[in-house]
Amino acid sequence: MNDTPAPAPALTELLSVLELEEVGTADVQVTTRSSGSTTESGAPANPTSFAEEMRVFVGQSQKQPHGRVFGGQVLAQSVMACGRSVEAAVAEAGGPARPIHSLHAYFMRPGDDTKPIHFAVERMRDGRSFSTRRAHAIQDGEPILSMSCSFQEDAGGLDHQDEMPQVPGPEGLKSLADVFGAFDHPGAKHLAEGRAIEQRHVEGEIFLAPGEEQVAEQNVWIRAIGRLPDDPLLHAAVLAYASDYALLEPVLRRHGRQWIGGGLNVASLDHAMWFHRPARADEWVLYSQESPSAQGGRGLGLGRMFTESGTLVATVAQEGMLRVRDDA
Repeated sequence: MNDTPAPAPALTELLSVLELEEVGTADVQVTTRSSGSTTESGAPANPTSFAEEMRVFVGQSQKQPHGRVFGGQVLAQSVMACGRSVEAAVAEAGGPARPIHSLHAYFMRPGDDTKPIHFAVERMRDGRSFSTRRAHAIQDGEPILSMSCSFQEDAGGLDHQDEMPQVPGPEGLKSLADVFGAFDHPGAKHLAEGRAIEQRHVEGEIFLAPGEEQVAEQNVWIRAIGRLPDDPLLHAAVLAYASDYALLEPVLRRHGRQWIGGGLNVASLDHAMWFHRPARADEWVLYSQESPSAQGGRGLGLGRMFTESGTLVATVAQEGMLRVRDDA
């Protein structure tokens, strides 16, 4: 008899959308010209053409109340697509594993959560210890996200880290399920039951009302709502997924705003993440966040992720659009 509880529907759905299907390859024709000689018309001469083969994966989306794809989902799927490409190259070469250590992404268009997303992965370089990939997430023939990422074999060297902030632990703090579980509203039900990542705000959530203090910092405990498979790439992808939650909230706190009725239109513009040390995404991680600047309809969020024991596992940066509505 198996007494292991079945995973929650939201986590089952997340694992399903991260299980990408490889559907083939595509050739991209690239033409370069030498910088020296030119033709009579002044155009560079001696063009050189080559075909770049891209591996193509396809994935589905989690349904969202607003009908747009959650940005963290596309980040996580891109990590999975690039990581699977690196794993294949490493296996072919017979070398050691190369975990992801950084990603840099731009959100370009909103995605439709009713349509599949194709991920075209470019094999930029496989060096002696680093691998670089670039992924384009495409819907209806147009990119909705472009991401570059790098992978590295484990190596020794200099080692230091920031100390974890001294804040209360997750036990005793209210989760979003605690706050919104009693509300009979589709949006509240999504916050309480529809997310695969549990969030417990140390300073209290700001969905319905502003924070008690107008400060540009906050701390949130996060973890997946159930046990994940023992796949380091999957745990990195889920941390990337979770990193898109709440990172712009320090901007809202600083200006006395909340998500619902806060008078802002908010959207992610770009996202960077550095993976310092391995961690499990199904164990508590402190996401310590701050905003050093907001201006020009944009706000910057910075975050650090620590294990419950104090190990710094990742650093995150995101700039978002935050436009004050005319009716605010």
